[in-house]
Amino acid sequence: MSDARQIEAEIYERLSKVIDPELGRSVTDLGMIAAIEATPADANVDTDAYDVTVHVELTVPGCPLSETITNQINGAVSSYPGAQLNTYIEVGSMSRDKLADLVADLKAERKQNPFSKPGVKTRIFAIASGKGGVGKSSVTANLAATFAALGYDTAAIDADIYGFSLPRLFGVHTQPTNLNGMLMPVTAWGVKLISIGMFAGADRAILWRGPRLQRSLEQFLSDVWWGEPDVLLLDLAPGTGDMAISVAQALPNAELVVVTTPQPSASDIAVRSGLVALQVPMKVRGVVENMSYYEHKGEKLEIFGAGGGQRVAEQLTEALGYDVPLMAQLPLEPEVRETGEAGRPAVLTSEGALRTDGIGQTFRGLAERLMAL
Repeated sequence: MSDARQIEAEIYERLSKVIDPELGRSVTDLGMIAAIEATPADANVDTDAYDVTVHVELTVPGCPLSETITNQINGAVSSYPGAQLNTYIEVGSMSRDKLADLVADLKAERKQNPFSKPGVKTRIFAIASGKGGVGKSSVTANLAATFAALGYDTAAIDADIYGFSLPRLFGVHTQPTNLNGMLMPVTAWGVKLISIGMFAGADRAILWRGPRLQRSLEQFLSDVWWGEPDVLLLDLAPGTGDMAISVAQALPNAELVVVTTPQPSASDIAVRSGLVALQVPMKVRGVVENMSYYEHKGEKLEIFGAGGGQRVAEQLTEALGYDVPLMAQLPLEPEVRETGEAGRPAVLTSEGALRTDGIGQTFRGLAERLMAL
């Protein structure tokens, strides 16, 4: 007959492989496993059957991911090969003091912006445009969803404080979970998100200027528990204002992607957003031309003219002294707007998989090009 204490130790070891989806750490490292109790299922029968009770303490009562965590714990216990186990999971929440100690430990690791540390492996792409209305946020949302669908651990910051739109495009109607002053990003369609639009009162006009804007970005970077994402996207405000400069200062390893539309009135201004790289340590990775054409009965109609993306790419290449390619030309598709405004990035199916038709393949190609270097 297996020893009950040995079973408890081996179950604890198995639970060290169960990862909290928000904090990215094992439930044992986080102190979420308060106790494991194994007792013979029937003391009068000589069998290897045991009742195993796992006492779980979640970080907050009513944690939205509690079912995910308990299902993973149940799976780890029930698949134990050494004996027949009857699994019981008792779920509670951490005491205030225990939670405070946990958050203090986590914050001690994140005393500064984690994305500016030497050796960070996160690829950071700042999505910029010279003017509003060119679909920059739509590009950001669909690109982030594409990365997530391709298996990358993906995060996105809505750095457009005045014109935030990522919550709507991802169908987010909840606020980030607050763990004693440390925020958990909201996850939607596989992407970890933060936006000023998730907080109460965000529907009112925001009249922030330089220092406060910079502080909002610092808080999004430092006071939110991001884990270690493979990709971080920032949806910048249009133009070359305070937030673009703040991003360059806080994230010198960020790579700029300039979004434009074909007509000169947009492309000429788009060049200016790319030229920010002359003033700050940020590389321009490429240009995306949005609303390039509308396909009607097999014919591509260039409703907004043609050549804007290529013009921007060529001018930035000449001005910056290195190759800035035109990385993608996206069609004008009403479905992108309709699906996005309904809360699902258009590159995804209703089940959350990357579409295999035109728009899905276009964004897949863009994502692969961005990650290639």
